[in-house]
Amino acid sequence: MLVETVLLYILGILVVVVGLAVSIGLHEIGHLIPAKLFGVRVGQYMIGFGPTLFSRKFGETEYGFKAIPMGGYISMSGMYPPAKKGGKARTASTGFFQTLVQDDAKLAEDYKSTVATLTTPDLTDEPRSGSVLSTMVSDARDASAATVVEGEEHRTFYNLPIWKRVIIMLGGPTMNLLIGLVLYAVLLCGFGTAQLSTTVGSVSACVIASTSSQTECAADDPAAPGAAAGLKPGDKLFSMNGTAITTWAQATSIIRDSAGEPLTIVVERDGADVTLTATPLLTDRVSYDSNNKVIEDSSGKAITSKVGFLGIGPASEIVQQPVSAVLPAVGNNIGSVVHLIVNLPSRLVDIVNAAFGPGERDPNGPISVVGVGRIAGEITSLNTIPVVERISALIGLIASLNIALFVFNLVPLMPLDGGHVAGALWEGIRRFFAKIFKRRDPGPVDTAKMVPITFVVVILLGSMSLLLVYADIVKPVSIF
Repeated sequence: MLVETVLLYILGILVVVVGLAVSIGLHEIGHLIPAKLFGVRVGQYMIGFGPTLFSRKFGETEYGFKAIPMGGYISMSGMYPPAKKGGKARTASTGFFQTLVQDDAKLAEDYKSTVATLTTPDLTDEPRSGSVLSTMVSDARDASAATVVEGEEHRTFYNLPIWKRVIIMLGGPTMNLLIGLVLYAVLLCGFGTAQLSTTVGSVSACVIASTSSQTECAADDPAAPGAAAGLKPGDKLFSMNGTAITTWAQATSIIRDSAGEPLTIVVERDGADVTLTATPLLTDRVSYDSNNKVIEDSSGKAITSKVGFLGIGPASEIVQQPVSAVLPAVGNNIGSVVHLIVNLPSRLVDIVNAAFGPGERDPNGPISVVGVGRIAGEITSLNTIPVVERISALIGLIASLNIALFVFNLVPLMPLDGGHVAGALWEGIRRFFAKIFKRRDPGPVDTAKMVPITFVVVILLGSMSLLLVYADIVKPVSIF
């Protein structure tokens, strides 16, 4: 049994790894297809970063896999324009991690020399021309200039119309959005989601205060009205005092409003209608909002109110959803990711406190790929739930990952796709106003000047990734 659990755990991790790799591959295809259609020279299409494990060249493009499957990229000619008109453009890539890790040895040396400039005093008398930042920009611009084929400068990315550049850069995130939409459709319309049914799932034997930590009935605890009336798990509520019951929320509302008043309850049991009489007891119960979430006061304490109580709980059932439920579900997921990104600094502080102190991890906070793999392993190893539910949970996990990739890549910071889109749009704005005021065309925006910021962004995001991996190892988020 233990071996089976371990194998299922490993299977869950493999499912997420493969799902993530496919998602990254399709993301880069989202860039590759429009780039090819618009005539841009694409030198490489790679899954992963670091040393190349396998590659094969078809036409002018090398396709392959790299050692660390944490991202992907396509290398397009002339993503950075030349510093001066008529100069040579730089070949760059769409990859996130590839900004720091390139196969080109010269680029590595350029970054290395830049860091040395920042940390090592200049002991020579030879004056340096330009600042460290300008050196970084010029080094980045010159590093891959040799890869632009002579006579094919017209096939560079920066020479494309702005709308074509935007389409290429949005192709990747759009692919992740489409994957998320398809997986949500399969999840909601094919498998369905768990919802509260009108079937009784549990019946309390006694009345225990909602604020009590007591888990078992004591001898002096009063019997719960539902159990005293003869309600049993599996009973399907049909009506209460003549009102047909169609949802559990409806039944809860009637019970809460009927404290001290006898309720005639008709249930379906073993195919036959059974009529019971129960009198809800007036007790303090935790208050819930319309989304069935506990209402809390300003101090975070659950708010209680005096309402009728029977002591019965609902059973859940899997209900297939209509196609119209897909877009709202994806929209809610997008909203959650945006909220997470906006509040990322405070969330990271919480993670630091949890990883290096006594703080607890927020189950709804950011996690790394390691954390996602762990959750996937826990899902597949849960023998207590049906296989179908485990499969649907994994599909939901991969769908959420793609929505997260979609939103994250739209952040307007280079080297993310949103940063390149922002650069193209800014160029369009400059040219628009130049035309309005009849000024000289300002030309393409020199996005190479953003290399220092790109360098900082990559370091920060890399550091965040390492922090999340560490936190997911020492204090992981668990579904148990």
